[in-house]
Formats: sequence, structure tokens, C-alpha cells
Amino acid sequence: MPPSDFRSLVRRFYALQAERVEAYKLFEEGHEAYLRTGPHYDFDHYKQLVHEITKAFCGISKEVLEIKERLHQDFDRPDLSEHIEKLQIKEKQKLELTAKLQLAKQSAQDHPDDEGCQEKVQEIKQDIIKNKEALSEILQDFKYDSEEPE
Repeated sequence: MPPSDFRSLVRRFYALQAERVEAYKLFEEGHEAYLRTGPHYDFDHYKQLVHEITKAFCGISKEVLEIKERLHQDFDRPDLSEHIEKLQIKEKQKLELTAKLQLAKQSAQDHPDDEGCQEKVQEIKQDIIKNKEALSEILQDFKYDSEEPE
């Protein structure tokens, strides 16, 4: 059952963000394990991991969107709802960048003499850093605004 008071709702939002961080960690660890199976990659295990992670991210996003809606409708906090909207967009970008990075890492591993592959990995890593900075900024704004008296 979703939390009914404002503070509990905000705490649940932070718990979901922590779950997202954990899911990313598992995704990265799983991909590293997958890369170690090369050059004859164990794609079936990796595909199963991607399926499980996707399911986790979908569940998290669904609940975050419910919180966003409740903050806006039940608590008249469109400011917080807007922060969550921005966060969801950045989280979607982060997931897309993470998938691109994984493909680039495999390509770099498969073509060790191709400097372009290594450059692509570095370029995507920089994009992920920028994305994480933007996410952090949005979370800071959310924290600041959610601590203001209602």
C-alpha cells in the first residue's frame, strides 16, 4: 500500500532511488561478468540479466510516477512533481547511455586495436558523468523543496 502522508511518500521516493542505484550496480556487474565470457559470449545469461533489470526498472519507474502524481494531486506540490518528471527523463537517458556503453565496451574488447572503439567508450563515460551530475542536481532541488514547510 502506498504511503499516505507527505513525509512517508518522500521517504519512499528516496528508497526507490536507492533501489535504482542498486539495480545499476547489478547491471554493471552482470555486464562485466558477461564480458569475461568472451570471445564466445554467454548471451543467454546476459539476456536473462537484462530481462530482470528491465523488470526492476519498470517497477521502480511505475511507483515513482505514482508518487509524482500523488505529490501533485494529493499534496498540491507541482514543484516536486516537476522535479520527478525531470528526474525520470534523465534516468531514461542514463539507462540508454548505460546500454550504449555496454555495447561500446564489448566492441572495444572485440577490436582491441581499434582506437575509435576506446574513444567511443570514453565519450559515453563522459556523457554518463554529465548525466549523473544532472541527476544529482535534480535530487538536490527535490530535497531542498521537499524540506520546505508545506
